Amino acid sequence: MITTIIIVALLVIVGYWFITTQRELVRLDELCKNTLSQIEVQLNSRWDALVNLAGAAREIAQKESDTIIKTIEARRPSAIKTAEDVNASNSGFAEVMSRLMVLTENYPEFKSHPLYVSLMNDINGYEDKVRMSRMVYNDSATKLNRYVRQWPSSIIAGMLHFDVVEYLKIDDEKKRQAPNLFPDQKIG
Repeated sequence: MITTIIIVALLVIVGYWFITTQRELVRLDELCKNTLSQIEVQLNSRWDALVNLAGAAREIAQKESDTIIKTIEARRPSAIKTAEDVNASNSGFAEVMSRLMVLTENYPEFKSHPLYVSLMNDINGYEDKVRMSRMVYNDSATKLNRYVRQWPSSIIAGMLHFDVVEYLKIDDEKKRQAPNLFPDQKIG
């Protein structure tokens, strides 16, 4: 009788642990997916502001702005599902921004236009939001990865096919070559 009670109690404890671990893994996985989705929203807003900036440039430099708009359409990601997609979007964005910076150097009157200033402020705001979203994603990925890799939760993670997720990284070389959106300010 006592052994039956002990066995039932152990089964209840193991069952409870299994269920709570599975729920925590799902919660952390959904948190990672949500933060990637938030990054996608911010990246799309940033690309929209870039399209608006290129459209504003059309008044001043028709041929160059058409080329930039075509580049934007070619580089803009259709969906963000992985950390790799985020990195690819950032690379495309940096390329288009460098083209726009060349355009503003060739047409100084564009740089002083109020619409240009407003759109550049919008882009800077989206950059901050993307940066914060990236930090939240990496924090979420750390929590999930730790849970997936640590024993004993790794047992359930393996059984339920939860895998370690990739972190968002910044290519240091590309970061050094990124265009300065505000040439009057020092980048540290």
